[in-house]
Amino acid sequence: MLTHRSNIVLLVSGVLLWSGLRLFYPVSVIFPIVLGIGALAVAVVGSFRIRCNYHLDALHENRSSEEIALTFDDGPTEYTEEVLMLLSQYGQKATFFLIGRQVEKYPALARRILEEGHTIGNHTYSHSPRTGFLGTGEMAREIREADRILREVTGRKVKFYRPPYGVTNPSVKKAVQGTGHTVMGWSIRSLDTVIGQEKRILNRVVRRLRAGRVILLHDTSSRSVQVLRLLLPELERKGFRSVPLDRLFNLEAYEKV
Repeated sequence: MLTHRSNIVLLVSGVLLWSGLRLFYPVSVIFPIVLGIGALAVAVVGSFRIRCNYHLDALHENRSSEEIALTFDDGPTEYTEEVLMLLSQYGQKATFFLIGRQVEKYPALARRILEEGHTIGNHTYSHSPRTGFLGTGEMAREIREADRILREVTGRKVKFYRPPYGVTNPSVKKAVQGTGHTVMGWSIRSLDTVIGQEKRILNRVVRRLRAGRVILLHDTSSRSVQVLRLLLPELERKGFRSVPLDRLFNLEAYEKV
């Protein structure tokens, strides 16, 4: 898999090779243009698809595990309570990537997530739509402010971080290196915030179910809750057990304070 570094090396090497050949042969100028367009395309895909590990390493699945991991982004919200009730009903555990300002609005729900045996992670303070354009300093502040609120409300110093929208770039990489978080991705993206029909979302997830995989859902709408209501019996029927990410990857979810 190409990384940002290897992509740049290939681009520079190709341009240098083309420049050298031009000294002896009539090489077309189309070659470096095509090379540049190709490198740009790889960079765009890598930046918007966290599974590529293009800018930084993230954990997406554990193929040696017999379990799976349900994860929920963008909460807590007014729908989180219903999500927790459903998980409790089916005896499944999950990981919730919480937005700092949402924790400020629903502190009791953030604490309840932990009390019911689930894991929490950092999903920045504001989940800014400008995430892909923030500088390293701004990105680091988003992460640290969410850390501060999570620790203040729950008493936990979280180690897991998931970038908003799954967008990564050199600024995100430097920010995470500075904060020391473990980056968590996913291997099944439900698209429950994009697809309108619950059954289509459910089928998308079920078709991709494999042991060790991480499922991305949201606790932000009645549609997502209904998808979970349909998915949990399917997991039970197929014998899948959902566990928090720290258990799936055998990692510590929190730092000692």
